[in-house]
Amino acid sequence: MIPARRRKPPAAASAVDAASARPAPARAAAAQRVRIIGGLWKRTPLPVADVAGLRPTPDRVRETVFNWLAGALAGRHCLDLFAGTGALGFEAASRGAASVTLVEHDPRAAALLRATVARLSATQVAVTAGDALQALRRAQADGRRFDLVFLDPPFRMGWIERVLPVLPGVLAPDALVYLESEQALDVPALAALLGRECELLRCNKAGQVFYHLLRCP
Repeated sequence: MIPARRRKPPAAASAVDAASARPAPARAAAAQRVRIIGGLWKRTPLPVADVAGLRPTPDRVRETVFNWLAGALAGRHCLDLFAGTGALGFEAASRGAASVTLVEHDPRAAALLRATVARLSATQVAVTAGDALQALRRAQADGRRFDLVFLDPPFRMGWIERVLPVLPGVLAPDALVYLESEQALDVPALAALLGRECELLRCNKAGQVFYHLLRCP
C-alpha cells in the first residue's frame, strides 16, 4: 500500500481537462528517445511511431512515478488505456506486473507495440487496437478488473471527462489510477466524474505536464 503524502497539490484548474490557453509542448515523435528504466528489461529502447499528437511520458517523469509505485506492482493487473509507445505499460511489466493490457487506437503505433511484445517475449502483455471507451466497455462486459490504470490521453480533447465515468466498472478494490494532464486536476471534480471517492496520493509537474496518482477505494 502506498501511503498518502500530505502535500499541497499544484493549483487546480476550474474545470477538469478544460481547454488550456497555453499550447502543449511541441515534440517531434521521430526525435524521441524512449527506454524502459528499470526491472527485467532495463535500458531497452522502445520505438516511437510518427503519429501526430503522440506524447511519450518522459524518462524522468516515469522514474518518479515508478518510485511512487515501488512495491505496489508485483502481481498487479494493469491497464494502459492510451498506450502510445507503451512506455508506462512495458515499465510496469518489466517491474513485475502480472498482466498489462495496452490499448492504442492508431494502427501504426499498435503494430509497433505488438512488435515490441514479440521482441521481448512479453507474454504478460496484450495489445488491443481500438478506441479507449470501447476497450473499457468490453473489459467491463468481460468482467475484467485492474489494480492499476494509466491514463495519459491526448491533451485538450476531453478524454478525462469521457473516460472517468466509465472507469469504475473495471477498477479492482483499492485500485490506483495514474493521470497526466495539461492542468492540475481538481480532485473533488474527479471524484464526481468517477462517481466514487478518490484520494490524491501524489502529484507533481514537469514542464507543462501535470501528473497525479490517485487511490480509488
